Amino acid sequence: MSDESLLVTTTVRSGAEPWAALPPALAVPPGAGAVCDDEGPRKIGRGAAEGVFTTGPVMVAHASLTARRLGLSPPARSPDLLDVLELHAFVRPARFCAPSPSGLALALGQPEPKGAEEQAAALRHAAEALLRELTDPAWPGREEAYTLAMTLQRGGWAWAPRVVQALESQPLKPRRERGSGLDAWSRLPEWEDEAPRGEAGSSPVDSESARIRLAKLLEASGLDETRPTQSDYAAEVAFAFSPRNEEGRPRVLLAEAGTGTGKTLGYLAPASVWAERNQGAAWVSTYTRALQRQIDRESQALWPDPAVRKVKTVVRKGRENYLCLLNLQDMVQAAQLGNGDLIGLALTSRWALHSRDGDMTGGDFPGWLPGLFATPASQQASAGNLVDRRGECVHAACPHYRTCFVEKTIRASRRADLVVANHALVMTQAAFDGARSARGLKQDGETAALKRIVFDEGHHLFDAADSAFSACLSGQEAAELRRWIRGPEGRGRRGRGLEQRLGDLCADNEPAQKALNDAIRAAAAFPGEGISGRIAPPSGEVNPVGPIEQFLMAALEQIRARTSEAASSASSEFGTECAVRPATEPLLETARAAAQAIASVEAPLLALARHLEDILDDEASELDGSARARIEGALRGLDRRARMTLPGWRSMLAALQDGGDQPDPDFVDWLSVETAFGRIHDVALRRHWIDPTVPLEAAVILPAHGVLVTSATLSDPLSEDSFDMARMRTGSSRLIEPPRTLKVESPFDYANHSRVIVVTDVGKDDPRQTAAAMRELFLAAGGGGLGLFTAIRRLKAVYERLGPDLAKAGYPLYAQHVDPLEVGALVDIFRAEQDSCLLGTDAVRDGVDVPGRSLRMLAFDRVPWPRPDILHRARREKFGGTAAAGRGYDDSLARARIAQAFGRLIRRADDKGIFVMLDAATPTRLFASLPPGAEVQRMSLVEAIDLTREFLA
Repeated sequence: MSDESLLVTTTVRSGAEPWAALPPALAVPPGAGAVCDDEGPRKIGRGAAEGVFTTGPVMVAHASLTARRLGLSPPARSPDLLDVLELHAFVRPARFCAPSPSGLALALGQPEPKGAEEQAAALRHAAEALLRELTDPAWPGREEAYTLAMTLQRGGWAWAPRVVQALESQPLKPRRERGSGLDAWSRLPEWEDEAPRGEAGSSPVDSESARIRLAKLLEASGLDETRPTQSDYAAEVAFAFSPRNEEGRPRVLLAEAGTGTGKTLGYLAPASVWAERNQGAAWVSTYTRALQRQIDRESQALWPDPAVRKVKTVVRKGRENYLCLLNLQDMVQAAQLGNGDLIGLALTSRWALHSRDGDMTGGDFPGWLPGLFATPASQQASAGNLVDRRGECVHAACPHYRTCFVEKTIRASRRADLVVANHALVMTQAAFDGARSARGLKQDGETAALKRIVFDEGHHLFDAADSAFSACLSGQEAAELRRWIRGPEGRGRRGRGLEQRLGDLCADNEPAQKALNDAIRAAAAFPGEGISGRIAPPSGEVNPVGPIEQFLMAALEQIRARTSEAASSASSEFGTECAVRPATEPLLETARAAAQAIASVEAPLLALARHLEDILDDEASELDGSARARIEGALRGLDRRARMTLPGWRSMLAALQDGGDQPDPDFVDWLSVETAFGRIHDVALRRHWIDPTVPLEAAVILPAHGVLVTSATLSDPLSEDSFDMARMRTGSSRLIEPPRTLKVESPFDYANHSRVIVVTDVGKDDPRQTAAAMRELFLAAGGGGLGLFTAIRRLKAVYERLGPDLAKAGYPLYAQHVDPLEVGALVDIFRAEQDSCLLGTDAVRDGVDVPGRSLRMLAFDRVPWPRPDILHRARREKFGGTAAAGRGYDDSLARARIAQAFGRLIRRADDKGIFVMLDAATPTRLFASLPPGAEVQRMSLVEAIDLTREFLA
């Protein structure tokens, strides 16, 4: 099509609609596939399906997953391979769709298609419906979409000819500007600064106000049911929103709310009242992205008007979750020169214009988009390439600073009533602000408003703190720091080093320029790319470069010396580890040189930070807002590395040299090896707090005015005080003013709606027996089965045996670590397809929220005991003490995991489900945390199958 056609107004075509001439649609659930063309849907065998897929033209949903079902390699893009998911991403950008034929049908308001034939027909219908949307005269943004479609047509997008024809079926306005349509960064609205909101007030929230607000929220949500426990919960939670009487004495409430209590609206009620009365932001922190989305949705009851809600509620994540417009521009320009996935980047650019907040990990970005076709990882339009994970942001020096998604979200959170964040962001930012405040420096502003915090999924608080306040000196971490300082050093790599980010700011300041040059020069001693190939090559010919690589090679030798070959093989899935003490002589010798190399980088970075602070002070009257913002942004990055990361590394190495065989009683230090595909991927020296709630309490809990820690699984009924473990794992046990506790039972009828079974005759160590048991149980349940595993290796072994048998019965099987989809997308498909089954590990257990028939059977392959690694043993000794108490500590963790998994099973009052443990040795005491009415039955597999079939019939 000529460029001149872009300037004319087209008319509706007469006669047949050319865009409607579609190729066959192929659906390949496990087992025989089906194809749907002009003659209708029909089943075909695997060989025929492979022929249709490879010869085309053909329509599919998720080309890579379809190829895997056929035993083929992921395909490259082709004019003959049309993925309907890409069409959905173009027609309905930033709108949810599970990546399967069923997901497409549900997204279009159609019923779920059952079986291969219905799925093939649904796929064809979805393509027709999406193209027809483009012909609707009221379809928004036609000219903008047309410009991009023309670019996609020149780029060879399989859908482009039909999309262009459909768009041309209605009049198009003449274009004002010529362009490719790829430049989303130039068409986004800019953010605007506002006057500071000021300190939040201290007006209390009484119980009656919380009850009244909850009633209004339920009415706004269309829920008129009487839920006394939810009202009582809201009234008690108001305590966390009452003013504290003394500094360092926050109002803390530990509240267990059984599944179905409605705790989200229960705490949003007093939180919203407090925000209104005090002109401040109440923060809600979660562990999973799924719950962040859920809380955001439920806030619609508070502010039904989308425009108001956009101001009142902000979802806040770390910078590394949001699309970086400068990275997008760099990759688009490279793709236009032939080095990149132009089509994927074009669809991502279109998403960016319609996204609510630019969140690529758990927001409205279709995470399945980059994996539809075989594309080199470095060229994919994926979160890994398009977010700022390396801290390379140039802040106000960026040409897109005024449209930056991160800056917009930060500013929005400062004036919001409700900020929905996550545990990691809250803790790392609080630690960072606390460190700056202790030195008399300006706080970052992210957590200055952290006065009222709700920690939902509070049972994960300990693990989140453990991750946030730990240190790790590894080859990959050190190489990342070198890259942050020196910039990318390989050809074709993108990135921005300190010289590019700060060079012009330091140009007129000789001491600052010297410090910058010294840091860049010293960083050359840090590991570069490909460290594993130098310290642990398959050939065995090691060639370490620099003192840190030599230290890590000595660490690897100590690990090999201290662990057996059998242990290394058995733990290959997780890597191998050993205690750092007593250290070998090579480790001690190389540690000294490594510490000196780190110090030689740390010193000039600290000097650079001081000089930048001086510039802010000395040139305060001359600096414009842009330069000030750049310096403040650079100081944040320098502080994190020069005052937190590098001193942490030096501290570990110093303790190794000076501590002898006596470790620091507050920390655990150890050496570890990470493996991937049978090869060593990285080596590390690690340090964790034995009790990470110590820094959690200091950085987050004590500075706050009120804290609510809530979950469906906080208490442990077998402890003398059921909340003892919760106090210990939240850091509230050391508070001057003890926390209040609250326990609200679930309103569900577990006695009649659930069954808990321990199967007594399945060998848990034999994958064949586990696969056979899950197969028969899932078949008896009619699908809707979730299999949970404590090891990836066993999951994969069971999947290989389980998949074909379920396929014959027409039940699709998906698996984490097997299918080319992220966990969130797998759960979305599992939720959309009522009879599908899913296998997964901890991430699936924690991230599944599937009400209704889609989840009616949950089977554990074995008891989810904590892994007895070095860190866990140290904590068991500290928190358990005696052997009996140590066993109790392990029991409490396993009990909590079982209770959390059971809580996934019944999400609504009319759900029915069966919980199965395929480990005959499971102690009955581990089920003590299950809700009343959930009685445990021990029986043979045959009896369990019969009970399942009868109960779920």
